[in-house]
Amino acid sequence: MSEFVSSVITGLGTGAVYGLLAVSFVIIFRATGVLNFAQPGLLILGAFFCSYFAVSIGLPFFLAVVLAMGVVALIGIVVERIAIRPMVGRPVFAAALVTVGLFTILLILAFRLFDSVARTVNDPWQLNQVCLVAGETGCAIPVFHNTIARFVISMAVLGALGWWLTRSRIGLAMRATSLDQETALAQGIDVGRIFSLSWAIGGALAALSGILLAANGSVVQATDALFALVVLPALIIGGIDSIKGAVVGGLLVGLISSITSTYQPVYAPWLGPNFENVAPYLVMILVLLIRPYGLYGTKEVQRV
Repeated sequence: MSEFVSSVITGLGTGAVYGLLAVSFVIIFRATGVLNFAQPGLLILGAFFCSYFAVSIGLPFFLAVVLAMGVVALIGIVVERIAIRPMVGRPVFAAALVTVGLFTILLILAFRLFDSVARTVNDPWQLNQVCLVAGETGCAIPVFHNTIARFVISMAVLGALGWWLTRSRIGLAMRATSLDQETALAQGIDVGRIFSLSWAIGGALAALSGILLAANGSVVQATDALFALVVLPALIIGGIDSIKGAVVGGLLVGLISSITSTYQPVYAPWLGPNFENVAPYLVMILVLLIRPYGLYGTKEVQRV
Protein backbone atom coordinates (compact mmCIF):
# COMPACT_ATOMS: atom_id res chain seq x y z
CA MET A 1 0.00 0.00 0.00
CA SER A 2 2.79 2.42 0.90
CA GLU A 3 4.44 1.70 -2.45
CA PHE A 4 1.21 2.56 -4.27
CA VAL A 5 0.76 5.83 -2.34
CA SER A 6 4.36 6.83 -3.04
CA SER A 7 3.86 6.06 -6.71
CA VAL A 8 0.67 8.17 -6.83
CA ILE A 9 2.35 11.12 -5.11
CA THR A 10 5.31 10.96 -7.47
CA GLY A 11 2.95 10.72 -10.44
CA LEU A 12 0.96 13.74 -9.31
CA GLY A 13 4.15 15.78 -8.90
CA THR A 14 5.40 14.93 -12.37
CA GLY A 15 1.90 15.07 -13.86
CA ALA A 16 1.41 18.62 -12.59
CA VAL A 17 4.46 19.68 -14.62
CA TYR A 18 3.10 17.78 -17.63
CA GLY A 19 -0.13 19.73 -17.18
CA LEU A 20 1.79 23.01 -17.02
CA LEU A 21 3.64 22.16 -20.22
CA ALA A 22 0.45 20.98 -21.93
CA VAL A 23 -1.23 24.29 -21.09
CA SER A 24 1.68 26.10 -22.79
CA PHE A 25 0.77 24.21 -25.98
CA VAL A 26 -2.94 24.96 -25.57
CA ILE A 27 -2.46 28.72 -24.99
CA ILE A 28 -0.66 29.08 -28.33
CA PHE A 29 -2.97 26.67 -30.16
CA ARG A 30 -6.12 28.46 -29.05
CA ALA A 31 -4.79 31.86 -30.08
CA THR A 32 -3.22 30.93 -33.41
CA GLY A 33 -4.71 27.55 -34.35
CA VAL A 34 -1.19 26.13 -34.67
CA LEU A 35 0.20 23.23 -32.65
CA ASN A 36 3.60 24.61 -31.68
CA PHE A 37 6.27 21.93 -32.06
CA ALA A 38 8.91 24.46 -31.01
CA GLN A 39 7.90 24.15 -27.34
CA PRO A 40 10.65 21.58 -26.55
CA GLY A 41 13.23 24.15 -27.61
CA LEU A 42 11.70 26.79 -25.34
CA LEU A 43 11.61 24.26 -22.49
CA ILE A 44 15.31 23.46 -22.65
CA LEU A 45 16.27 27.12 -23.06
CA GLY A 46 14.37 27.85 -19.86
CA ALA A 47 16.43 25.23 -18.01
CA PHE A 48 19.65 26.61 -19.53
CA PHE A 49 19.02 30.24 -18.61
CA CYS A 50 17.97 29.25 -15.08
CA SER A 51 21.24 27.33 -14.77
CA TYR A 52 23.16 30.31 -16.13
CA PHE A 53 21.58 32.81 -13.75
CA ALA A 54 21.61 30.53 -10.68
CA VAL A 55 24.94 28.71 -11.11
CA SER A 56 27.13 30.78 -13.41
CA ILE A 57 26.14 34.18 -12.02
CA GLY A 58 25.11 32.99 -8.55
CA LEU A 59 21.68 34.60 -8.29
CA PRO A 60 19.08 33.20 -5.86
CA PHE A 61 17.22 30.26 -7.37
CA PHE A 62 13.74 31.81 -7.50
CA LEU A 63 15.08 35.05 -8.99
CA ALA A 64 16.88 32.95 -11.60
CA VAL A 65 13.58 31.18 -12.38
CA VAL A 66 11.74 34.47 -12.94
CA LEU A 67 14.55 35.86 -15.12
CA ALA A 68 14.74 32.65 -17.18
CA MET A 69 10.97 32.74 -17.75
CA GLY A 70 11.24 36.37 -18.83
CA VAL A 71 14.06 35.67 -21.29
CA VAL A 72 12.23 32.74 -22.87
CA ALA A 73 9.01 34.80 -23.03
CA LEU A 74 10.94 37.42 -25.02
CA ILE A 75 12.30 34.69 -27.29
CA GLY A 76 8.73 33.52 -27.83
CA ILE A 77 7.63 37.03 -28.82
CA VAL A 78 10.52 37.41 -31.29
CA VAL A 79 9.90 33.98 -32.79
CA GLU A 80 6.20 34.70 -33.23
CA ARG A 81 6.83 38.08 -34.84
CA ILE A 82 9.51 36.89 -37.26
CA ALA A 83 8.42 33.36 -38.17
CA ILE A 84 4.74 32.89 -37.28
CA ARG A 85 3.11 36.27 -38.04
CA PRO A 86 3.94 36.05 -41.77
CA MET A 87 2.11 32.71 -41.85
CA VAL A 88 -1.25 34.25 -40.93
CA GLY A 89 -3.77 33.25 -43.59
CA ARG A 90 -1.64 30.37 -44.79
CA PRO A 91 -2.68 26.71 -44.32
CA VAL A 92 -2.36 25.52 -40.72
CA PHE A 93 -0.20 22.62 -41.86
CA ALA A 94 2.34 25.05 -43.32
CA ALA A 95 2.50 27.01 -40.07
CA ALA A 96 2.96 23.78 -38.12
CA LEU A 97 5.89 22.86 -40.37
CA VAL A 98 7.43 26.25 -39.58
CA THR A 99 7.29 25.41 -35.87
CA VAL A 100 9.08 22.12 -36.62
CA GLY A 101 11.83 24.14 -38.26
CA LEU A 102 11.88 26.49 -35.26
CA PHE A 103 12.30 23.50 -32.97
CA THR A 104 15.37 22.44 -34.96
CA ILE A 105 16.83 25.94 -34.78
CA LEU A 106 16.18 26.29 -31.03
CA LEU A 107 17.62 22.84 -30.37
CA ILE A 108 20.79 23.72 -32.28
CA LEU A 109 20.97 26.94 -30.26
CA ALA A 110 20.60 24.93 -27.06
CA PHE A 111 23.44 22.60 -28.11
CA ARG A 112 25.62 25.66 -28.76
CA LEU A 113 24.78 27.19 -25.40
CA PHE A 114 25.27 23.97 -23.45
CA ASP A 115 28.51 23.32 -25.37
CA SER A 116 28.29 19.57 -24.59
CA VAL A 117 28.44 20.34 -20.86
CA ALA A 118 25.78 18.98 -18.52
CA ARG A 119 24.45 21.65 -16.18
CA THR A 120 22.32 21.87 -13.04
CA VAL A 121 19.74 24.48 -12.07
CA ASN A 122 21.02 24.59 -8.49
CA ASP A 123 17.56 23.96 -7.08
CA PRO A 124 16.93 24.41 -3.35
CA TRP A 125 15.28 20.99 -2.91
CA GLN A 126 17.93 18.62 -4.29
CA LEU A 127 17.14 15.08 -3.03
CA ASN A 128 15.80 16.07 0.39
CA GLN A 129 12.84 14.07 1.67
CA VAL A 130 9.99 14.45 4.11
CA CYS A 131 8.37 11.48 5.84
CA LEU A 132 4.67 11.44 5.06
CA VAL A 133 3.89 8.29 7.10
CA ALA A 134 6.27 6.71 9.62
CA GLY A 135 6.56 2.91 9.84
CA GLU A 136 7.83 0.51 12.46
CA THR A 137 11.27 0.22 10.87
CA GLY A 138 11.52 3.74 9.50
CA CYS A 139 9.69 5.97 7.05
CA ALA A 140 6.92 4.08 5.24
CA ILE A 141 6.08 6.82 2.73
CA PRO A 142 8.93 9.24 1.98
CA VAL A 143 8.24 12.14 -0.37
CA PHE A 144 10.90 14.18 -2.13
CA HIS A 145 10.76 17.92 -1.58
CA ASN A 146 11.00 18.52 -5.33
CA THR A 147 7.87 16.39 -5.87
CA ILE A 148 5.90 18.60 -3.49
CA ALA A 149 7.40 21.74 -5.03
CA ARG A 150 6.51 20.62 -8.55
CA PHE A 151 2.88 20.04 -7.66
CA VAL A 152 2.40 23.17 -5.55
CA ILE A 153 4.16 25.54 -7.96
CA SER A 154 2.48 24.11 -11.07
CA MET A 155 -1.00 24.21 -9.55
CA ALA A 156 -0.45 27.72 -8.17
CA VAL A 157 0.70 29.04 -11.55
CA LEU A 158 -2.13 27.32 -13.40
CA GLY A 159 -4.67 28.62 -10.88
CA ALA A 160 -3.36 32.17 -11.23
CA LEU A 161 -3.37 31.87 -15.03
CA GLY A 162 -6.94 30.57 -15.04
CA TRP A 163 -8.10 33.43 -12.80
CA TRP A 164 -6.32 35.98 -15.01
CA LEU A 165 -7.81 34.58 -18.22
CA THR A 166 -11.35 34.79 -16.82
CA ARG A 167 -11.14 38.11 -14.95
CA SER A 168 -8.77 40.48 -16.79
CA ARG A 169 -9.58 42.41 -19.97
CA ILE A 170 -6.54 41.01 -21.75
CA GLY A 171 -7.51 37.52 -20.66
CA LEU A 172 -11.01 38.02 -22.04
CA ALA A 173 -9.50 39.34 -25.27
CA MET A 174 -7.38 36.20 -25.53
CA ARG A 175 -10.45 34.03 -25.02
CA ALA A 176 -12.38 36.01 -27.66
CA THR A 177 -9.50 35.66 -30.12
CA SER A 178 -9.36 31.93 -29.51
CA LEU A 179 -13.07 31.63 -30.34
CA ASP A 180 -13.11 33.74 -33.52
CA GLN A 181 -10.25 35.91 -34.77
CA GLU A 182 -12.35 37.85 -37.31
CA THR A 183 -15.02 38.69 -34.74
CA ALA A 184 -12.33 39.73 -32.27
CA LEU A 185 -10.86 42.08 -34.89
CA ALA A 186 -14.31 43.54 -35.51
CA GLN A 187 -14.60 44.27 -31.78
CA GLY A 188 -11.37 46.26 -31.81
CA ILE A 189 -9.08 43.60 -30.33
CA ASP A 190 -5.47 43.76 -31.51
CA VAL A 191 -5.16 40.15 -32.63
CA GLY A 192 -1.47 40.51 -33.48
CA ARG A 193 -0.78 41.64 -29.92
CA ILE A 194 -2.74 38.65 -28.61
CA PHE A 195 -0.64 36.32 -30.78
CA SER A 196 2.57 37.75 -29.31
CA LEU A 197 1.18 37.55 -25.78
CA SER A 198 0.14 33.93 -26.23
CA TRP A 199 3.65 33.02 -27.39
CA ALA A 200 5.15 34.91 -24.46
CA ILE A 201 2.93 33.06 -21.98
CA GLY A 202 3.51 29.74 -23.73
CA GLY A 203 7.26 30.31 -23.67
CA ALA A 204 7.28 31.29 -20.00
CA LEU A 205 5.23 28.21 -19.03
CA ALA A 206 7.48 25.94 -21.09
CA ALA A 207 10.55 27.47 -19.41
CA LEU A 208 9.06 26.91 -15.95
CA SER A 209 8.22 23.32 -16.89
CA GLY A 210 11.81 22.71 -17.98
CA ILE A 211 13.15 24.19 -14.76
CA LEU A 212 10.85 22.11 -12.55
CA LEU A 213 11.72 18.92 -14.43
CA ALA A 214 15.43 19.72 -14.08
CA ALA A 215 15.09 20.59 -10.39
CA ASN A 216 15.52 17.06 -9.11
CA GLY A 217 19.16 17.06 -8.07
CA SER A 218 20.34 15.75 -11.45
CA VAL A 219 22.01 17.34 -14.45
CA VAL A 220 20.33 18.68 -17.58
CA GLN A 221 21.60 18.71 -21.15
CA ALA A 222 20.34 19.85 -24.54
CA THR A 223 18.94 16.44 -25.55
CA ASP A 224 16.48 16.67 -22.64
CA ALA A 225 14.43 18.99 -24.85
CA LEU A 226 12.87 15.89 -26.41
CA PHE A 227 11.27 15.17 -23.04
CA ALA A 228 8.61 17.75 -23.93
CA LEU A 229 7.18 15.36 -26.53
CA VAL A 230 6.03 13.12 -23.67
CA VAL A 231 3.28 15.66 -23.06
CA LEU A 232 1.58 14.98 -26.43
CA PRO A 233 -0.57 12.15 -25.00
CA ALA A 234 -1.69 14.53 -22.23
CA LEU A 235 -2.72 17.10 -24.85
CA ILE A 236 -4.72 14.62 -26.88
CA ILE A 237 -6.28 12.85 -23.89
CA GLY A 238 -7.50 16.11 -22.38
CA GLY A 239 -8.47 17.82 -25.63
CA ILE A 240 -6.05 19.89 -27.64
CA ASP A 241 -7.98 23.15 -27.20
CA SER A 242 -8.91 22.82 -23.53
CA ILE A 243 -6.86 24.26 -20.68
CA LYS A 244 -8.79 22.17 -18.17
CA GLY A 245 -8.24 19.11 -20.32
CA ALA A 246 -4.50 19.83 -20.52
CA VAL A 247 -4.25 19.86 -16.72
CA VAL A 248 -6.32 16.69 -16.31
CA GLY A 249 -4.45 14.98 -19.13
CA GLY A 250 -1.09 15.92 -17.61
CA LEU A 251 -2.05 14.54 -14.21
CA LEU A 252 -3.36 11.33 -15.80
CA VAL A 253 -0.18 10.81 -17.83
CA GLY A 254 1.94 11.42 -14.74
CA LEU A 255 -0.05 8.87 -12.74
CA ILE A 256 -0.06 6.30 -15.53
CA SER A 257 3.70 6.58 -16.06
CA SER A 258 4.52 6.44 -12.35
CA ILE A 259 2.26 3.49 -11.52
CA THR A 260 3.40 1.60 -14.61
CA SER A 261 7.04 2.21 -13.68
CA THR A 262 6.38 0.81 -10.19
CA TYR A 263 4.41 -2.33 -11.01
CA GLN A 264 5.12 -3.30 -14.64
CA PRO A 265 8.67 -4.64 -13.98
CA VAL A 266 7.21 -6.86 -11.24
CA TYR A 267 3.99 -8.13 -12.79
CA ALA A 268 4.63 -7.79 -16.53
CA PRO A 269 8.39 -7.80 -17.15
CA TRP A 270 7.78 -9.35 -20.58
CA LEU A 271 6.61 -5.91 -21.76
CA GLY A 272 10.22 -4.79 -21.64
CA PRO A 273 12.07 -1.90 -20.01
CA ASN A 274 10.81 1.70 -20.15
CA PHE A 275 7.27 0.57 -20.86
CA GLU A 276 6.05 3.48 -18.71
CA ASN A 277 6.88 5.70 -21.71
CA VAL A 278 4.56 3.65 -23.92
CA ALA A 279 1.62 3.28 -21.51
CA PRO A 280 0.33 6.89 -21.91
CA TYR A 281 0.12 6.41 -25.68
CA LEU A 282 -1.96 3.25 -25.22
CA VAL A 283 -4.34 5.16 -22.95
CA MET A 284 -4.43 7.96 -25.52
CA ILE A 285 -5.53 5.51 -28.22
CA LEU A 286 -8.28 4.14 -25.95
CA VAL A 287 -9.55 7.63 -25.18
CA LEU A 288 -9.59 8.57 -28.87
CA LEU A 289 -11.62 5.45 -29.69
CA ILE A 290 -14.28 6.57 -27.21
CA ARG A 291 -13.97 10.37 -27.39
CA PRO A 292 -12.23 11.46 -30.62
CA TYR A 293 -11.89 15.05 -29.38
CA GLY A 294 -10.45 14.12 -26.01
CA LEU A 295 -12.05 14.33 -22.58
CA TYR A 296 -12.71 18.08 -22.72
CA GLY A 297 -11.98 18.97 -26.34
CA THR A 298 -14.45 20.97 -28.44
CA LYS A 299 -16.48 18.91 -30.86
CA GLU A 300 -16.41 20.17 -34.43
CA VAL A 301 -18.98 19.42 -37.10
CA GLN A 302 -17.81 19.70 -40.70
CA ARG A 303 -20.24 19.67 -43.60
CA VAL A 304 -19.10 18.11 -46.84
